[in-house]
Amino acid sequence: MLIGEVARRSGVSARMLRHYESLGLVRPSGRTGSGYREYSGEDIRRIFHIESLRSLGLSLREIGRALDDPSFTPSALVDDLIRQTRERIAAETELLTRLRRIDAADPTGWEGVLQVVSLLQALGSKSAEARQRAALSSVDEVPVPVEALAEAVLSERDPNVAGALRWALARSGDRGTALLAEGLGSPVAAVRERAVQSLAEMSGSEATAQLRDALANPDIVVRRYAALALGTRGVADAVPTLIDMIVEGRNDTDAADALSVLASDTAAADQIATRLVDRLAHDTTKAPARGRLTQALADIPGTRASRALVELSHDVDRAVALTAAYLLQLRDVR
Repeated sequence: MLIGEVARRSGVSARMLRHYESLGLVRPSGRTGSGYREYSGEDIRRIFHIESLRSLGLSLREIGRALDDPSFTPSALVDDLIRQTRERIAAETELLTRLRRIDAADPTGWEGVLQVVSLLQALGSKSAEARQRAALSSVDEVPVPVEALAEAVLSERDPNVAGALRWALARSGDRGTALLAEGLGSPVAAVRERAVQSLAEMSGSEATAQLRDALANPDIVVRRYAALALGTRGVADAVPTLIDMIVEGRNDTDAADALSVLASDTAAADQIATRLVDRLAHDTTKAPARGRLTQALADIPGTRASRALVELSHDVDRAVALTAAYLLQLRDVR
């Protein structure tokens, strides 16, 4: 079969067939009397093999080795192709993400595009100082896409940079809350903690709703952060977790402060006092926890807390009794 017919049937141009021949990939088995290249059936099969391997992303040099080197194993080749393809996809995905973030910033000209690119690069810098400057400048100078800030918040390990990033994200509105909520479901504990810390610093109903959901998170650290944040916002759903924190001695002072904020009206104060007293009376509540629960009653206003302290001033546990008596004296002074 002559080169023109081979090109027509294979879809490989005559020019490419000559290029294959120059590289030694496929050589016509014969020549006509007039000197034209003549391809055999075996030659055509080799051409199709070359095209099949090209479709997998192999270079012509790799194809030549694959077809002619008996020691060249397909499994090694496929593994290497998978690795290269993953690296290429990762690079393209990163580029696409960067382009989307630039588009989200809606720059007005090339100067704006370059500023956003510079800021995104700074957020990904190895220098903590550079990342912190980028976070602080993102509010007033160049608006950084919320997605970039949220991603940076969830991955930042330096506490100073993390604080700056949370500050910047909190000023971006509610758009970052959904991204942070996704972080609450991360398999990495540190990411979950960063997510709930960031939500705690964001205002608005959406952030509050996400924090409410976080009270049921399997991660106890997430639940505690959410409860403290909700307590300061006056959300009564946080009360059980806050009391658990006092019993367990985990941020118990902060938890007691949050309870005192929640006890701002008489009805709420009496309900909280009742819950504290119930835990005090629980058989499994140990002495140190009973002491902390008694102290937590100090800043709970209302008659229910006062009556509880009177009763506790006669408690069989001397430490609890003394604490309750002292707290009653303070309430009398007030």
